[in-house]
Amino acid sequence: MKKICIGDKFQIQCYKHDGKVHRCWEEAIVLDVNKDYIVCGNNRTLVTRSEGVTWRTKEPAIMYFFKNEWYNVIAQLKKDGIYYYCNIATPYIIEEDTIKYIDYDLDLRIFPTGEYKILDRMEYKYHKKLMNYSDDLDIAIKNGLDDLIKKYKEGSTIFSEERNNDYYNIYKDVKNYNDSHNF
Repeated sequence: MKKICIGDKFQIQCYKHDGKVHRCWEEAIVLDVNKDYIVCGNNRTLVTRSEGVTWRTKEPAIMYFFKNEWYNVIAQLKKDGIYYYCNIATPYIIEEDTIKYIDYDLDLRIFPTGEYKILDRMEYKYHKKLMNYSDDLDIAIKNGLDDLIKKYKEGSTIFSEERNNDYYNIYKDVKNYNDSHNF
């Protein structure tokens, strides 16, 4: 696998447990590469659902994809503050210029007020039964959610407004550079 570098462009593909593509994002630009995760950004990128429905995201997003954690984190930079949409999902892999992961329904939504909410519990229960999630998988998913909430409560830098705004500034610089050099 080639080395991932700042400025690299990827697509994102989110799958469900049965192997079907759930959702795709047209673009994610690498902003930072760490030992345990990569940080990407996008703005007004095209999103396609499995049924073919498409739309563009409304605001800039900073995305954290982890090599060994059962979640990913999207910081949505809205006018009234940063909202975090955290997917409980497998660690990412990269194949053919595409970041891929399996989404396991449960989501953690964090609001600019600091409050948070666990979403889609019924969808998780439904898919767990429908797709026969194993006990080990169920434990990994629940541990991922618990770990994510713990990291948020402990003030992990992933949830830092200043850090995510800094990443957005890097995104704008990298995007402008890529656009002017036709990458």
